[in-house]
Amino acid sequence: MTRPNILVILTDDQGWGDLSVHGNTNLNTPNVDSLARDGALFDRFFVCPVCAPTRAEFLTGRYHLRGGVHGVSTGAERLNLDETTIADVFKAAGYATGAYGKWHNGTQHPYHPNARGFDEFFGFCSGHWGQYFDAELEHNGELTRGKGYLPDECTDRAMDFMAANVERDQPFFCYLPYNIPHTPFQVPDEFYDPFRDKPIEMLATSPNQEDIDRTRAALALCENIDWNVGRLLDKLDELEIAEETIVFYFGDNGPNGARWNGGMKGTKGSTDEGGVRVAGLMRWKGHIQAGTVIEEIAGAIDLLPTFADLADIDLKVEKPINGRSLKPLLLGEDVEWSDRIILSHQRAQLSARNQRFRLDTEGKLYDMVADGGQTTDVSEEHPDVHAALSDATAKYHAEVLPVNDDRPFATGYWETTRLPARDGVHHGTVQRSAGAPNCSYFTHWTEVGDRMTWDIEVGTTGDYEAAVYYTCPEEDTGSTIELSFHPSQGQVTKVQGQVTDAHDPPLIGAADDRWPRGGESYVKDFEPLTLGTIHLNEGRGTLTLRALDVPHSQVMDVRRVMLIRR
Repeated sequence: MTRPNILVILTDDQGWGDLSVHGNTNLNTPNVDSLARDGALFDRFFVCPVCAPTRAEFLTGRYHLRGGVHGVSTGAERLNLDETTIADVFKAAGYATGAYGKWHNGTQHPYHPNARGFDEFFGFCSGHWGQYFDAELEHNGELTRGKGYLPDECTDRAMDFMAANVERDQPFFCYLPYNIPHTPFQVPDEFYDPFRDKPIEMLATSPNQEDIDRTRAALALCENIDWNVGRLLDKLDELEIAEETIVFYFGDNGPNGARWNGGMKGTKGSTDEGGVRVAGLMRWKGHIQAGTVIEEIAGAIDLLPTFADLADIDLKVEKPINGRSLKPLLLGEDVEWSDRIILSHQRAQLSARNQRFRLDTEGKLYDMVADGGQTTDVSEEHPDVHAALSDATAKYHAEVLPVNDDRPFATGYWETTRLPARDGVHHGTVQRSAGAPNCSYFTHWTEVGDRMTWDIEVGTTGDYEAAVYYTCPEEDTGSTIELSFHPSQGQVTKVQGQVTDAHDPPLIGAADDRWPRGGESYVKDFEPLTLGTIHLNEGRGTLTLRALDVPHSQVMDVRRVMLIRR
């Protein structure tokens, strides 16, 4: 058997209702819809309420808490290092592996995608990004500058990756996690202009919670995704590999705001149906019968065993898989498919779903076939079902909760380590540039007693060139700063530098936003201020950035600390 190529497209904050294939007439997504027409549509496909947990479940086939992922920022998004990823599996089977877009399961090596089985990575590792045009990104661990609109460039690079491996006659596993329609709502005019004054006729479950202009912006981003999916499908045809390539499309959680979602209860962040039910579409021409509709419940945990099974890869992983192979359903095999339970977790919320019923986080039971909006508790009518789902959530809760995450940030496991403000802690008068840590920077550094700290674990003893990515206006230059490492055992080491050169770029982002952002930071271009060499001994400790003097109103703003092993 010639093993098939795999192309996985993951969208960010796109709800089940954000596609015309599901009946939404507010937008048109013919290219995405074609995957269902020419392949299979999963009628009940479930992921997590927020981004990073879904990605972890896709990567491992295991519930996200079992892999150490319990949040979306400040280290909670990192996937445990003893987990085997889908890229590890396919790379070991001889596939070329590439990821293009938003990673969101760890920034520093060995959590970085290049250390988790992906030969190629282009994009960003954070939970969200502050600018989508000509953005600062990274390619295989090195900072670079994007060209044009980020989803378009990720698509371009994914197509180049596929073409290069067709040329080499090597099967590929291409992962394309788009960063949209996650906020900030930025999209080229050609996609936004048709929505500027477009009537929005299909409204949210609670219309009083919907802002129509915000919905217009989100749907414009969804149509950009569809355009890029069309380019990908055309590329497969051009390369003459459409019949040798499995294409799968899904979202990472419910919609990021109140808009039409089929009458379901809940949006992003909720373990109710609307927060976790998303699109699941798969095409494999010549293998999956066109127009297949799969009624059985399925989810992100099923993707690793399913793709391995379809590619005839013997799945040997150390940890038990929570998902199951969907191959029999996709290929129309005559099998007896037993009912199952899929669990959904987000912070204090824990919900369980079987084929017909959902037990919500408050212990209420809903018949999702008769009552998709979760309006009537049927616990008394179905006590056995309520007991079974309650037992499943109780056992899972006892196994994985509470979360005790004491992992430091890995440093020195690769030549270059970046420690962004997102992963640090601010002290004194220092503040974040916005409430959401992802893509933020430290600002309001005004006092000698202020400091920023990072809890790190040094993997390799040695000398490291230290730099701080900063901005500072001319009138505030002159501060002396110190970077020090305080190991749990051993001698403190330090390096000092002075802010001598002004660098005061403007904030960017507002001019490109189609809707005002909320708790997310605007961005600006930071430059490295080289401090010199600091010696770091292997082991855990605290990295501290502080000022020895503040001659003017502030020290500087800080985006990240960079450590390069020499």
